[in-house]
Amino acid sequence: MSVFKYEKDADGIVTVTMDMTGPVNSMSAEFNPVMKETVEKLEKEPGLTGVVFASAKKTFFAGGDLNSLLATTPDETEAFFNTLEDMKADFRRLEKLPVPVVAAINGAALGGGFEICLATNYRIAYNHKSVQLGLPEVSLGLLPGGGGVVRMVNLLGLQNALPFLLEGKKVVPAKALKAGMIHETVESLDELLPRAKAYILETKSLKQEGRDAAAVQPWDQKGFKIPGGNANSPKLAQMLMGAPAMLAQKTRGLLPAPEQILDCAVEAARLNFDTAMTIESRGLAYLAITPEAKNMISTFFFQMNKVNGGASRPQGIEPQLTKKVGVLGAGMMGQGIAYVSAMAGIEVILKDISAESAAKGKAYSEKLLAKRVSKGRMTEEKKAAVLALIKPTADDNDLQGCDLIIEAVFENIELKNKITQSTEKYLAEDGVWGSNTSTLPITQLAEVSSKAENFIGIHFFSPVDKMPLVEIICGDNTSDTTLAKAFDYTKQIKKTPIVVNDSLGFFTSRTFGTYFDEGARMVTEGAYPVRVDNLGKAIGMPVGPLTVHDEVSQELSRKAAATWAEMGVADKWGEQAALREVVNFLTVENGRGGRHHNGGYYEYSAEGGKTIWPPLLEQFYKADVEISDEDIKDRLLFRQVIETLKCLQTNVLRTVADGNIGSIMGIGAPIWTGGFLQFVNTYGLEKFQARCGELAAQYGERFDCPQIVADKIAAGETFQ
Repeated sequence: MSVFKYEKDADGIVTVTMDMTGPVNSMSAEFNPVMKETVEKLEKEPGLTGVVFASAKKTFFAGGDLNSLLATTPDETEAFFNTLEDMKADFRRLEKLPVPVVAAINGAALGGGFEICLATNYRIAYNHKSVQLGLPEVSLGLLPGGGGVVRMVNLLGLQNALPFLLEGKKVVPAKALKAGMIHETVESLDELLPRAKAYILETKSLKQEGRDAAAVQPWDQKGFKIPGGNANSPKLAQMLMGAPAMLAQKTRGLLPAPEQILDCAVEAARLNFDTAMTIESRGLAYLAITPEAKNMISTFFFQMNKVNGGASRPQGIEPQLTKKVGVLGAGMMGQGIAYVSAMAGIEVILKDISAESAAKGKAYSEKLLAKRVSKGRMTEEKKAAVLALIKPTADDNDLQGCDLIIEAVFENIELKNKITQSTEKYLAEDGVWGSNTSTLPITQLAEVSSKAENFIGIHFFSPVDKMPLVEIICGDNTSDTTLAKAFDYTKQIKKTPIVVNDSLGFFTSRTFGTYFDEGARMVTEGAYPVRVDNLGKAIGMPVGPLTVHDEVSQELSRKAAATWAEMGVADKWGEQAALREVVNFLTVENGRGGRHHNGGYYEYSAEGGKTIWPPLLEQFYKADVEISDEDIKDRLLFRQVIETLKCLQTNVLRTVADGNIGSIMGIGAPIWTGGFLQFVNTYGLEKFQARCGELAAQYGERFDCPQIVADKIAAGETFQ
């Protein structure tokens, strides 16, 4: 059976229905030959009046074959380039057919899928939110190499095309229509093919009147000018002068894909169509073999699908729907949890010690919802319905019948225990108790629970409404059903869940702590603080280690250190004398607890600027201290990678995918690494081991390479 069904009707219209092997249509090994064969057949078809490209799958076309892209080696670059050029030549032949070619877009058409659409003369899409259109290749370290860059620039103009190319913007049909990416929408799937054929017949009658432009692409028409002008037009030339600098500011020179896309887009606005196409192919052939692309494809596509697909969820357990959630503590975390739960249609009991505090927590949701209404993203009726789901209260009895209670109070084990003992009884039968703790061991917290098997850690990140990750922590006694409940609730509120085993600090907090610990060490060694911070950003972290410590707050670090000391685990994951020295100097000696507590490393102005606090330099800075930029960058990165490896080695991390997704979404690992474990793969395991040895010899045993790396080298494996 052919993977492209070819049918000609009485009007001379051929419908090509793509139905490739597997669940979706994609540019797999079978695509190029069958596309070539189809184009050749269409070129010879007698009495042809038009062509409709349709799909037998729920998605129109899913895009490139990422497995083969991932497997492409430097030796295969030329072959990859030639294959790309061959495919694009077929697309070019398709758009040069003497009759109109229409894309009948029934589902998502992203990446290569939308590039096929761009090679047709007319694009009609089913107007439904499930139909997403766009070119998101940049998010995988690639560029749209099937003609996407060149055709988008010629179609929309350079300035309008760049957001779709550089940001990988995906849009629904109504927005694609407004942007000029498609020509028409239909309101039902039943209308799609008939409307596509009707368009062809309409153009046929126009052709008989001497108007045959419907079969000619805009860029192939005589006198065609790119919308908004070419790259040399004064307006664009001025914009392009600053574009590389603005892009470098965003990517910090760590992501090659956006730079390549900008180069190819500018060339598309400068050169003739076919030459620009060749430059685009060379751009993708170059990117496909970069470590950044390998890392991003591995993590953001394959591992993300694995995590979101439920690989860490216990199998064989019925879906666990959360209907009523109790949130204890209406502070920053609690109010965010209440908001995301209500947005998912879950009834919320938001409890605090006073009705006033609880009401203040609900007001947070009201503020966020009002913002959505003002931007036209929500109606007043929907806002009222979401708010009606949140009941602020100071009365424990309102918690009666909750199938999930999430405790979100301060990181104090005695306080958390007291709350568990006093309110656990209100849970529905077989209800689950979740502690939103960032560091305290779940097994220990569960000791006061009457049902330790129903006790689990549900660690949110701040601000809850924006941060996409939830770290679920299983205690020694947590049951599979409880884990399934926490996992399903996380998916219900549209977050990405990773699942880890119990440990002080778990995975994310424990690993993230090494970042500002290493920053503090360098301050005590005499390094210039702003330089340390800037080099943290230079490796691709969202902000430097000192800035992030100011944001998290030194006061919180001081309290956490005191709690850990009381528990007898102060230096469980390595000595933190330097960190304690800096925190003590800032908080105890000088009353500086962080950005929102009188300042920390930095002084903050009301206008939003910051400058280093002068006494910090007087206390620690030594002008004659020499640490290379390379060492500072590697120390800040390797500390986090080593801690992640230790978590995997000791089974705190259950899977590599959870480690990579968790480090990107929860810790802010540099995008180009693909996550802290994936980084080791493309850095090279032996090379990583050797660099750890150099750092350990110079800076201490915390840089010793974990045994798991040597084990993988011996087995000839990488972290998968």
